[in-house]
Amino acid sequence: MTPSRDNPKALEHSPSPRLEAPDENDGPRLEPPDGVPLQEGAGFQGHVVGVGASAGGLEALEQLFEAMPEGTGAAFVVVQHLSPDHKSLMGNLLSRHTRMPVQTVEDAMAIRGETIYLIPPGNLMTVVDGQLHLSPKNPGALSLPIDLFFSSLAREFADRAIGVILSGTGSDGTRGAVAINDAGGLLLAQDPESAKFDGMPRSIIATGLVDEVLPPDALGARIRDHIQQKPETQVPPPPRATGDLDTGSALEGIFHLLHNHGGVNFRDYKPATVLRRIERRMQVRHVPDFEHYLELLEADSGEVSVLRREILIPVTNFFRDPEAFEMLAERAVDAIMRQAGEAHPIRVWVAGMSTGEEAYSVAMLFAEAFERLQRWPDIKIFATDVEQKNVDAASAGTFSEAIMAEVSPERLERFFIKRGSHFVVRPELRQTLVFARHNLVEDPPFTRMDLVCCRNVLIYFLPATQERALRRLQYALAPGGYLFLGTSESLGALGPDFTPVSSKHKLFQMLHGASLPVDTRLTGPAPGGRHGTSRPSRPPVNGSRSRDASAIESAQHALLRDHAPPSILLSDAMELIHIFGDAQRYLHFPSGSITLEVSRLLPSGIVPVAQALLRRAMKSDEIIRSEAGRFQLPDGSTARLRLSARRLDGEDRNAPFLLLSFEAQEDPPAGDGETPALDMNAEAMDRIHSLEQELAATRESLQATIEELEASNEELQATNEEMMAANEELQSSNEELQSVNEELYTVNAENQEKIQILNRLNADLDSMAKAASIATLFLDESLRITRFTPELQQIFKIRDGDVGRPIDDFTHSLDYPELMQDLRLSLREGRPCEHEVPAASGRYYLLRILPYTLEGQASRGAVMTLVDITSVRDVARLQAVLDSQSHQVAVLDREGRVQMVNTAWRAYARAHPKDPMGVPEPGEDFLLRCRDGRMEAEGAGEKLAQELQRVLACRSEGFALEYRQGEGPGAPAFLVHVGKLHHPEGGAIISRLEITDWITRARD
Repeated sequence: MTPSRDNPKALEHSPSPRLEAPDENDGPRLEPPDGVPLQEGAGFQGHVVGVGASAGGLEALEQLFEAMPEGTGAAFVVVQHLSPDHKSLMGNLLSRHTRMPVQTVEDAMAIRGETIYLIPPGNLMTVVDGQLHLSPKNPGALSLPIDLFFSSLAREFADRAIGVILSGTGSDGTRGAVAINDAGGLLLAQDPESAKFDGMPRSIIATGLVDEVLPPDALGARIRDHIQQKPETQVPPPPRATGDLDTGSALEGIFHLLHNHGGVNFRDYKPATVLRRIERRMQVRHVPDFEHYLELLEADSGEVSVLRREILIPVTNFFRDPEAFEMLAERAVDAIMRQAGEAHPIRVWVAGMSTGEEAYSVAMLFAEAFERLQRWPDIKIFATDVEQKNVDAASAGTFSEAIMAEVSPERLERFFIKRGSHFVVRPELRQTLVFARHNLVEDPPFTRMDLVCCRNVLIYFLPATQERALRRLQYALAPGGYLFLGTSESLGALGPDFTPVSSKHKLFQMLHGASLPVDTRLTGPAPGGRHGTSRPSRPPVNGSRSRDASAIESAQHALLRDHAPPSILLSDAMELIHIFGDAQRYLHFPSGSITLEVSRLLPSGIVPVAQALLRRAMKSDEIIRSEAGRFQLPDGSTARLRLSARRLDGEDRNAPFLLLSFEAQEDPPAGDGETPALDMNAEAMDRIHSLEQELAATRESLQATIEELEASNEELQATNEEMMAANEELQSSNEELQSVNEELYTVNAENQEKIQILNRLNADLDSMAKAASIATLFLDESLRITRFTPELQQIFKIRDGDVGRPIDDFTHSLDYPELMQDLRLSLREGRPCEHEVPAASGRYYLLRILPYTLEGQASRGAVMTLVDITSVRDVARLQAVLDSQSHQVAVLDREGRVQMVNTAWRAYARAHPKDPMGVPEPGEDFLLRCRDGRMEAEGAGEKLAQELQRVLACRSEGFALEYRQGEGPGAPAFLVHVGKLHHPEGGAIISRLEITDWITRARD
């Protein structure tokens, strides 16, 4: 039976654990008490993890998602306190630590699994029908975005909601986390020791509802385990009533342990509600069935406490259902105020008050009524709950800043004191309430109450228990008293005894009182009977009392009557217990309700003497006696009496008793020679006259002091009002500064992360520039140096300390007089520029000027690079030399691969396409070309290959070879010359010349 599903008073027995009923005015409406599940979020059917963080949360978020296991299928929604004036970098920063896509939420964005959603700055966020909805944040009011989102998450996804609270200040997220726990979801918190700011984690841990406290890098594994193990827990359908439980079953054993541990019999609650909370704890502890969970409870008493606390979870707030409280103030509080008399204080009972918000709300209504009607009668509000921790929390009267969303600014100022991030109830309001632990179903009810509030408690009881509790509430009311129930509760069979004041808001006025409930156990002496003869009867011994024992008892009574003074036996609370002898002649019993308090039974003249004696006797082991004096008795006669009192200690540690005796005294005889009696009247008159004179002087002095104090008080009051106004302004400023500080801390954390990224990029850029060995120069829009690489110092006369100086202050070795002009033109028009320029050293450089614009700024800069192309130009020059030769030339490396071929060889091959030699292409193995059989005449190809190998192996300086390509006198003839290439890398140069015409002319 889940705790009040948003009810302030979760499952509370005596105030039965405030298991609140879902009604149309509730906040997040979780599970209804009949076990019908809530409507789940439409669309997305997986788990949704709400992550709340504030100051110091960036590092925790990075650790959380860095260690988040893949394949959870969950969606992650990150809610932070962000400055509305600063563009958040959270998306870029988190995307470096996770493979999941990171998206900034847009209004009505659908939720998808394995995605991280970020709240945008200046917005509040809720989830409805599987979509994330945004609303603008009110800049003038306190906003608690984490509480708001967690509450909507609990309402929408119920047990598929997971709440995670990370580093942050304040208490945002605490109430929303309670809603998630109440809905059956998982609740996790960062270990405060690992948090930069531990305010938010400690606030949620203090509720006692957190399922686990872990470092950020361990939270991901816990989330995965919860999602993946959930289907393993198999719980059978709940019985229709707890009375159907098997006596020896594991579930019955669980109920028995809970009853023994806290005194609350959860068999009186609807079983489906209790079983939902038990099932949730089984899922958290990874226990598959009731038998194993019972073994866990028997071995771990701490788990019993956790389970009981979860069933009695306090979910409440101030002025819950504002319309109902307005009606209560108008129709009941004002009526009670008008009927209140001076002799009878107003009595109110708030049953099941949870952590006290409802009780303080009622107290505020009465305080406001006092001011309206200008009457201040005595009032006592009894606030009770079955859970002692709730009673302690309510008694402390300290609440988080979240109540600013529930209590109006006027009431906050009037009834609370701001201390740090908490509000404390003012003493004048706190002293009107009495907090106590009380079980509504089992403990005796209070009596003579003008108003009884018991909202959203009864619906979680079984029908028979509901009726029993209602009869107790009826018995507690005074004639004409008011009963205030929750919007989903009814009077049942007690309807004819009440008249409805407001059926909609369940306010009733009692018509007929109730007799004492049969099952109510009251303690103390019976109020009726003859006090002089009543005494407890003794059980018979051995079946009957012997005649000797009876005679002895009669003799004892006769002796007491004849020789012992009349006496009365009192309890330590000064209430009458027994009367001995003829003491009733000294007592009187007033009409009306009977009381046994001794001061109401004794004559007025005896009361002060008796009270003084009894007080002294309580502290002493001796008999305390008074002086003899004449007193008037209840029957109108007078008697001379001496009173004596003694303490009688009870057995063991029982409270002591008191015995008050009345000793009759004879009047002293007035004989001759006796000392004359002192004239007490004369002595008294002299003493009174002296005291009156002292009193008159004291009054004059006191009056002068009062006048001085009044003047000082007026000044102090004016000063105090000024101080209060200044303090309010300072508190308001402090709240704003605290909020701004959290936002700035988040911004600062993002900027620090960005700076680290930029530092790494700068280091990468420097390393890349050094590895490339390219002279590079960076300039701003004024042509001032911003950075440069060491290679540039070989061209420009620049030192490391020259950063920030204009580039035209320095000389350079380039033969490029238009350099400055091209730089300015490139910056002005935003066009790149490229030239090959020589240097005085004889080297050549490819100079490039590339302008650039900074993102989001109008200013420009330029980067100039100078790439050494001297070797490239040398190769080009060599190729030009080869191309200028009229005969065919090719250059080989030491492996025989072609490196270069001149234009003449290529031109010959194009003119003679049938030439077997063709064009040796660069990279081709020239030796294979020689041996492929195309140079057939006289084995010229093989011979050329052999001689070429000797040259490449440095065994020959070169050779010449003449051959014909083909048979017959018309076959072309060639002269091939191979020379060794004198270079460290080795190689050879081949030239081929067609000599067919030479041979023909020689023959001719």
